[in-house]
Amino acid sequence: MGLFPQQFIDDLRLQANIVQVVQEYVPLKRAGTTFKGLCPFHSEKTPSFHVNPEKGFFHCFGCNVGGDVFKFLELHEKVGFQEAVRMLAQKFGVALPERGEGSGDEDRRDAGLREALLKVHEIASAYFRGELAGAAGARARQQLTDRDVSARTIEQLGLGYAPSARDGLKHRLIEQGFAQGLLLQSGLVVQRDNDEVVDRFRNRLMIPICRDAGSVIAFGGRAMDAEQVPKYLNSPETPIYSKGRTLYGLNLSKAGIRTLGYAVLVEGYFDFAQVFQTGAAPVVASCGTALTPQQAQLLRRFTTKVVLSYDPDAAGQGAAARSCQLLVAEGFDVNVVVLDKGEDPDTFIRRQGPDRYRDRLRSSRPYLEYLLDQAAADLEFGHGDSRRQFLVKMLAVAAWIPDAAARDQFADRIAHKARITEEVVRAEIRKAAVTRRTALTAPELASFGQLKHAEKGLIWGLIHTTAEALAALAELDGDDLDGLAGREIFEMAHSLRGESTDLLPSGLLRRLSTVNAQIVTSIAATAGPPAPPLECARALKRLRWERDRAAIQRDIDRLQELGAGQHGHEIDALWLKKKDVLHKIENSNE
Repeated sequence: MGLFPQQFIDDLRLQANIVQVVQEYVPLKRAGTTFKGLCPFHSEKTPSFHVNPEKGFFHCFGCNVGGDVFKFLELHEKVGFQEAVRMLAQKFGVALPERGEGSGDEDRRDAGLREALLKVHEIASAYFRGELAGAAGARARQQLTDRDVSARTIEQLGLGYAPSARDGLKHRLIEQGFAQGLLLQSGLVVQRDNDEVVDRFRNRLMIPICRDAGSVIAFGGRAMDAEQVPKYLNSPETPIYSKGRTLYGLNLSKAGIRTLGYAVLVEGYFDFAQVFQTGAAPVVASCGTALTPQQAQLLRRFTTKVVLSYDPDAAGQGAAARSCQLLVAEGFDVNVVVLDKGEDPDTFIRRQGPDRYRDRLRSSRPYLEYLLDQAAADLEFGHGDSRRQFLVKMLAVAAWIPDAAARDQFADRIAHKARITEEVVRAEIRKAAVTRRTALTAPELASFGQLKHAEKGLIWGLIHTTAEALAALAELDGDDLDGLAGREIFEMAHSLRGESTDLLPSGLLRRLSTVNAQIVTSIAATAGPPAPPLECARALKRLRWERDRAAIQRDIDRLQELGAGQHGHEIDALWLKKKDVLHKIENSNE
């Protein structure tokens, strides 16, 4: 049984405006009675992603992904159905239903823990800000001034200072009524081997890390003194913080990213601070690590265009290469900025100004072109070994490109560089891509092409003229559905016939397999009905009778070959059955 009552799910679906939800992630424009935009699930230049607000479903004609509002959140946020329900309820201010004993108690405890940890971090953030503003924070303020971080930016970023006292924050939080056990779970205090509990962050410049909605969930602490190690000390993983699922500064930059249509990805906190305070570009930071798939999926909610601006040293370029490969595999358009040796975005802007940095952004190169040049730099293509070495290296990159057309374009560039025939390179890249297909492509809709015209018409009717289609479907029985590619769809719709016709389209999509749901939304997204539902049902009934007639004729032929004299009575009975079927077919055509 599901975690949430079916009635609650149905009510929530009716209250949730799918266009409003999708528009948080995808800019949409009205197109008649539907809305369309660029698909968030694959890279495309021309909008093929459609949302039907009346029937509550979405479908992309490019990659064939489709479903209801819950499915959209499941796919976009990479969560399960129950979590998608929770997210939707929160978006529309709908209270989750009270549940009984057992697992519900555990969930409530988890929710209570997360709320308590968020409150602890809120108080800690205020404590650090107060310390920065006070006498103890004078040296930290001076360091920020030396780094050209303005007072306004300090306020916007919520920067603070952790004093040298061993347990100043611990005492503040205990005074607020929080138990020591909770503080240990927050990661803001640590227990030493001698059981002493002390503050994790001491004598450090404090940078709060926020979720994209704005709540503080962790901290990064920068050393104040050169001999302090590590230079950066970060919060550990907690029930509210996962480093690999968080992008620093997204809460401040997401509006600009949506408006301008791209994001600049930098490595560190102060790289972010300089780009952000000068307004050079909408920016987020990966905080010194190569991007994770979860961070890429989070960023995809706001844009599919990224400019990487990592340090030009070996470590920075290595992280850039890994991040670029991941972003390309996720369908992003990726450019790369290469700064002068020894510069990072922070020092570059401070020395040369935001306008010069913007110039570098404008002249940034597409990652794949940059990679081709880097890989070819030290090779002599007059030698066959060099060409093979180059091709092998580039095949590994090409295999990560999800879009077939983009792979072919990349193949042509490889061929031009290495002086190899384009057809040969394209063929090799296609072979390489096959080995990655399960990770890069949506499920194949093999059965879609097998659907008969009448099946498509009846499926279209189930979504758009539900009552009429259900009445037509009621005329069909199990034998009529035998051998049909859409059988599972029709059987599921038949099982839901007692539901409200307003709820059935979305309820059907939610209960179908992913492939069948995509088939339904691809048909439902077409402009008009292939044929009226009743006419389609009768056509499917005729197909069943034609199958029966053919089967009877095969039995007659078999018995006649065995000997009409020995099987005369059986043949006569079969002729009567065939006559009855022919009569049904004839009447159905009137």
